[in-house]
Amino acid sequence: MTNTEARPFVPANFDVPSRYRTKHFILVPLTPDLCELDYAAVMASAPLLRAMLGPEWPREGFTYAENLADLEEHAAEFKQHTAFAYSVLDHSASTCLGCVYINPPRGYPTDARVFLWARPDASIPDLDRILFHAVKTWISNHWPFRNVWFPRREADGSWQPYQPASAE
Repeated sequence: MTNTEARPFVPANFDVPSRYRTKHFILVPLTPDLCELDYAAVMASAPLLRAMLGPEWPREGFTYAENLADLEEHAAEFKQHTAFAYSVLDHSASTCLGCVYINPPRGYPTDARVFLWARPDASIPDLDRILFHAVKTWISNHWPFRNVWFPRREADGSWQPYQPASAE
């Protein structure tokens, strides 16, 4: 996927954050070298991801090779500054706790669309909500966006399940 917006997603001189550390986790760019950790997190979170994002991803039978291809695409988008995917890692960088995707508006009246998820089996209680609030603060303080949309998220960080568009 490439950014087809008329203006660049981020200014050319913007120094894209390469790491964000909190009390609970670190965010690092989601690259192919994290495939093993990411794939384990995706598979452990598959029912949650389908409920949040829709039934197509990850599909039943989603393979390591497909995950690697996704991560290669995310890395290319990051390098081209057309979208930014981050892995949420524990402080030892040995476990992927979830992901954050900072995407262009693609026609929505916003500067960016941010999707995020935290694996439900993480040892950090209420990690999803903690991640949501940390990412909101991070974007507000370190990114050039003023109007950010977190699709299907409430102000308190709770999320609304995916609902397919009605066929009328």
